[in-house]
Amino acid sequence: MEYQTIEFELKDNGIGILTLNRPDRLNAISFQMEEELHSLFDSLMTNLDCRVIILRGNGRAFCAGTDLQEALNLNVKKVPEGYEKYYVLNTPEPLKKKLYHQWRISQIYVKMRKISQPIICMVHGAAVGGGFGFAMASDIRIATENVKFINGSINLGLTGADVGGSYFLPRLIGISRASEILYTGRDVGSKEAEEIGLILKIVDKDDLMDSALEIANELLSKSPLGLRMTKQAINLTMDSPSLETILQLENTSIVLSFCSKDMNEGSAAFMQKRRPNYPLK
Repeated sequence: MEYQTIEFELKDNGIGILTLNRPDRLNAISFQMEEELHSLFDSLMTNLDCRVIILRGNGRAFCAGTDLQEALNLNVKKVPEGYEKYYVLNTPEPLKKKLYHQWRISQIYVKMRKISQPIICMVHGAAVGGGFGFAMASDIRIATENVKFINGSINLGLTGADVGGSYFLPRLIGISRASEILYTGRDVGSKEAEEIGLILKIVDKDDLMDSALEIANELLSKSPLGLRMTKQAINLTMDSPSLETILQLENTSIVLSFCSKDMNEGSAAFMQKRRPNYPLK
């Protein structure tokens, strides 16, 4: 599929580079970007050639959140010319259009968790609203010194619970810190983000891609099945009612991966790394 608001490059080694590509609008999430992200993530559900994803934004910022210029169109009774294909509900009622749009954009974050590929998020400049959501829904976050994470919706007179923020943030940094950030909508800079565990580390902008590739290549050295099952376990653990439930899942995952070809190759490669004379076969 030809994309206009995003770019996706799958490298031969299995790393997929996903770029938000509306730099003139600070990569704000347009109706078209929503649909292109849905299309991409749907294809990644069954793409085993892509093993790790690096998510980044083109231009001066990572993502400024929802394109408010387009969002205001949801208030009008008539569907604006040129936007017909983005309105599945053929209705003049603004409320129904808003509900559909909110549901549609929120499902992007669900799909980010459902795909089997770990997502490494490179954040620079502003990560606002839906852009903050992209970062939170990723598996690993690295950021530049000038980063600003902002829960933007609360500052617009809306609820501060949006695109999974009230789900992800308490699980990432704890409920007390998360509540204060969600309630106030204040900027969270790179130093604070690193201290509270929101990001893995601060990286110079010129080194951001190299740092992300270093992490991605480390993940590629692991079993493909093992990585997929680990992400699945992390997702289920976030909502697990008990330790026993997760141990059952982990036990099953370990046994399944133990029986795979990946395990034989992975353990041999690990042993050879520790002992250079260890035979690969």
